[in-house]
Amino acid sequence: MILALVTMGYAALHDQQGLLTGATLILALASWSLGGVFRWTALIAYPIAFLGALILPHAHPTLDKLVGALLTLGGVGWITLREQGARSEIAWQRNIIDALRVGSERLNEARDAEGIIRAGVGILSQLKVAPNLAFVAYRQGTPMILAATGAFESQIEKAIQPSDNDSRSVQADHWVAEEALMLLKRDDRRRYLVTPVYGRASNHLGVLILTRPDERDFDDEEKSVVASFGRLLGAQLGQWHAIRDLRDANELTLRSLGAALERRDDETGGHTQRVVNTSMRLARRLGWDEEQVKALRWGAYLHDLGKIAIPDAILHKPGPLDIDERRIIQTHTSVGYDILQDLHFLPAETLDLVRYHHERWDGTGYPTGLRGQNIPETARVFSIVDVYDALTNARPYKPAWTRERALQEIRAQSGKQFDPQYVEAFLRMVADQDDAKLVV
Repeated sequence: MILALVTMGYAALHDQQGLLTGATLILALASWSLGGVFRWTALIAYPIAFLGALILPHAHPTLDKLVGALLTLGGVGWITLREQGARSEIAWQRNIIDALRVGSERLNEARDAEGIIRAGVGILSQLKVAPNLAFVAYRQGTPMILAATGAFESQIEKAIQPSDNDSRSVQADHWVAEEALMLLKRDDRRRYLVTPVYGRASNHLGVLILTRPDERDFDDEEKSVVASFGRLLGAQLGQWHAIRDLRDANELTLRSLGAALERRDDETGGHTQRVVNTSMRLARRLGWDEEQVKALRWGAYLHDLGKIAIPDAILHKPGPLDIDERRIIQTHTSVGYDILQDLHFLPAETLDLVRYHHERWDGTGYPTGLRGQNIPETARVFSIVDVYDALTNARPYKPAWTRERALQEIRAQSGKQFDPQYVEAFLRMVADQDDAKLVV
């Protein structure tokens, strides 16, 4: 770059226009690589050098020199502007790629719809298309800003209501956008862009709103990027909704199956829902995460599934079972486990509960005689709840025990039938419930 400037000075002193033009081109190429204000060096240095050459005593200004100077200046200027545009385009594309790369990781890590929406708005914010962003979706029929940046950020979780007093319903994107825009000061929304977000099967999921405080319109490329991003966000949200609907369907199916099965074993009903609720409370008290709680809940729904294969004469026998009858009824844990093998959405912890909830801490249980910590955790927790409910409710072979007698039996079986640690947690939970009832 310095050599090019020296050459330009030499060419100007000796009125060598060809050399001056060549040095200018070299200077332009050298300065472009530096970026910033340096890219304009050639456009500034050339007019100074050319005018300097004209005022020298031996200079001879001619029309062809002036035309050549204008062509050189225009050519270098056009190339410089084009190069600057190319650099801006490359920087924009690199920014898009970086934002999408980082954002895709955040989208995949999101555990719910709110997390997906927050990650999505974060990605769009990194693209720097506009400083003020909002994602609006419906909650129970009311549009709300669920995630936002910039001037919209103070409006998160606020319902969007019509700004006038008529009966107009805010149920369309253009009305939602108008009402959301009215939440901002006029200076924050001089230019805006509204993009609907759709999931699978054109299911409307929400709307993206972007605003600028300046008068610069959103160009076609920016609109295209935002629209593409809206499709990506819609796909992620649509997939999450589909998974949620599938999980809800699974939950309802398992709950209904458990309720139907208990009617065969418990004519009064209610056992399944009672053990589900109590075991979930105990698990949360123990600090289990929601995935573990779900596995426990599903296992509680299905724990007696295998009794479908037990003859009624044995299942409803009013007196004690003989050895052969007891051996048959003990098969219900393995039968239930085998039936559930083809339901691949069930977690292993659920299957463990179904198979091992009659194992005993001292190793004398069934079906495999597991001992202590070798018994799966879900089975150890559930067995306490299951026995307690069986004791406190009437069965064909016994009347209901009092609550105090049942708790005394649970305490007596600590370290024998049950995990001592979980017995203590269960007893504390029951005691805390009693204290809460006394306070009420």
